[in-house]
Amino acid sequence: MKTVDLRSDTVTQPTQEMREAMYEAPVGDDVYGEDPTINRLQEMSAGMLGKQAALFIPSGTMGNLAAILAHCTRGDEVILGNLSHTFLYECGGISSLGGVHSHQLPNRPDGTLDIQDIRSAIRSDDAHFPVSRLIVLENTHNRCGGVPIENEYMRAVASLAHEYNISMHLDGARIFNAAAALEVDPMDLSEQFDSVTFCLSKGLCAPVGSVLCGSEDFIYRAHRIRKQLGGGMRQAGILAAAGIIALEKMVPRIGEDHQRARTLAQGLNSIPGIIVDTEQPATNMVYFNMDNQNTQINAAQLAAKLNQLGVKVGLVDANRIRLVTHYWINDEAVEYTVEAFKQALQ
Repeated sequence: MKTVDLRSDTVTQPTQEMREAMYEAPVGDDVYGEDPTINRLQEMSAGMLGKQAALFIPSGTMGNLAAILAHCTRGDEVILGNLSHTFLYECGGISSLGGVHSHQLPNRPDGTLDIQDIRSAIRSDDAHFPVSRLIVLENTHNRCGGVPIENEYMRAVASLAHEYNISMHLDGARIFNAAAALEVDPMDLSEQFDSVTFCLSKGLCAPVGSVLCGSEDFIYRAHRIRKQLGGGMRQAGILAAAGIIALEKMVPRIGEDHQRARTLAQGLNSIPGIIVDTEQPATNMVYFNMDNQNTQINAAQLAAKLNQLGVKVGLVDANRIRLVTHYWINDEAVEYTVEAFKQALQ
């Protein structure tokens, strides 16, 4: 039976070109800085995002954690969104492992935080309060529909951060999706930030890894923290080789995933029982709610029916589903998915 996996772009498998590059990759001991393939990936990454240096990290979660711990000391406070990935999906690592306090602000529907809310959240210099040390933003914003956030907003937040001498970190797991959607260079979206992470293993198709970028001094600190967290890898150029292909070959074609997401959203929106957030998703994510007036099943029941038809979807809650397009979802898969939904909701 045909399987169409739309649960996430993390399900992507490496391309044949990546597999061959991994097989042939020259390697060395990366903890000593001697893996030539990792060094090349880090140089490419820093250059693409306009930073001095970069660090290959096993996962996006570890990348965000290492970044925040490199910026903050125990008892410091991080300002972030209540729908941010770091707050919702990273096991509370900044608090449990770093002793860093989080101040969550409500994310608006477009993924941003209200500027006045941020200003109000910044603590005064008082012995009773933790020190406001860092602002963390996310682009694209996963839980807000995969929306890209424009640089004009980032500049406004950066201006506020500079006013109070606060650092900024960007969870740019899908920054290349944001750049493609906004038709800008990725470094335009990262220039306001002291550090930025991006994932190689989501829409870029590599099997493992993320990259953390920043100044040379920052990456020096993050390198030590990566080791503390157990992320010091040895001959990991085998993995980095796939990341190089991801940057060279996957970044330029990522807009194709966005177009297929729009085609999918339009197809689903014509089906009774489904209320799509938008027929024009900006990137590769399609979110929808179940229309309880036109269907008697909930999201979990629909997901189970779709699974029997070979379509895997991501449950957000009892009434909400997320679909994510990626390299392995072609036009035929989109068409098949729409027909599967029609059959499951008959």
